[in-house]
Amino acid sequence: MNQTILKTLVGSRAHKLNDETSDYDYRSVFVSPTVDLLKLGPKPKTTSWIEGDVDDTAWEIGHFLHLATKSNPTILEVFASPIIAEDTLMTGYSLCELFDSVWNSNDVYHAFSGYSKNQRKKLLDEESDRKFKYGVAYIRTLWMGTYLLERGELFVDTTKNTPVRELLLNIRHGKMSVGDIVGQACYWQERLEKAYKKNPDKQTDLEKVNEFLLEVRKTFWSSDSFATEKMLTGIFHS
Repeated sequence: MNQTILKTLVGSRAHKLNDETSDYDYRSVFVSPTVDLLKLGPKPKTTSWIEGDVDDTAWEIGHFLHLATKSNPTILEVFASPIIAEDTLMTGYSLCELFDSVWNSNDVYHAFSGYSKNQRKKLLDEESDRKFKYGVAYIRTLWMGTYLLERGELFVDTTKNTPVRELLLNIRHGKMSVGDIVGQACYWQERLEKAYKKNPDKQTDLEKVNEFLLEVRKTFWSSDSFATEKMLTGIFHS
């Protein structure tokens, strides 16, 4: 039996770019009992997902932290997204505090650039109005990576400390041509490159990340230990 330790709201509602038709998207982190990881035989799954009107993608803590240390944009966003308190344990809050230890400059530059290029391809290939969704992600990813390298913070809410909110809303509502979107993206790509050159040496603190993961494995040794964590979380929030 797995235990969810962190659940966050992501997507347009987290970015504050949503309207009344927007779906609810969530990302979660769960822990498998340590004894299940050590036993012979098939290992527990490291990912799970539910798709529909409500999308929920989840990662096992070990796989999640591995991707985080590679500065995967989708994973890093979980650290900065609104937490669903009733579905989050104390360990989940502690995980979010680990953010500064997981990312590094080199992987942020390459991972965010790579993700934005993927969104650019979808923007250019898509023939329906859905292409503007990819246009938003194209610009937003470059902006987020730039600010992370410049300021050491990952901004998800576009209403806070951002010059791109109006731009993203215009793209979302189909008020910009594909050519104009690509032009704006070139500006942010250049800013991302400059930010990386100014901050090329920020490293992942693997020792601290591993210390945290080992403590999680000790805490969630078996399914029986999940109840203790739930009880402590209840006390913590009371």
